[in-house]
Amino acid sequence: RSMAEIRRAGPDDAAAIAALSREAYAKWVPVIGRAPKPMAADYDVAVRAHLIDLLEMGRTLVALVECIQEPDHLLIENLAVAPGHQGQGHGRRLMAHVEALARSLGLGEVRLYTNKLFAENIAFYRKLGYRVDGESAFKGGFITHMSRKV
Repeated sequence: RSMAEIRRAGPDDAAAIAALSREAYAKWVPVIGRAPKPMAADYDVAVRAHLIDLLEMGRTLVALVECIQEPDHLLIENLAVAPGHQGQGHGRRLMAHVEALARSLGLGEVRLYTNKLFAENIAFYRKLGYRVDGESAFKGGFITHMSRKV
């Protein structure tokens, strides 16, 4: 069993969140021809405005999830796992954490969106029981919107 711990991020974590997000999303730049949204986000602002939870092993940040609390659902804005730690169940663990967080906030649904070209992300969310709700145009491509009742 991994000794990974989840904790809520604070303002001092903004730089580490930005660095991990850049590393995790870098592989998608050639796929869509630009930096995905999480690579350019202002985490000094986001860490105060959103719910960001960090998965750490010892003092090492290995994954994070950023959520926005809406009146009737919890929106996942960013799920990122460090490249060297992908495929080890950290993403699944954070998704389960988000669903429990939504329920604790009295919200019955988790929503997320991802680039339509990020096929492995869409497959990952589908395996976890998320359904595709639709698509919308974004920066010359398409965003796939997904959700799951919790």
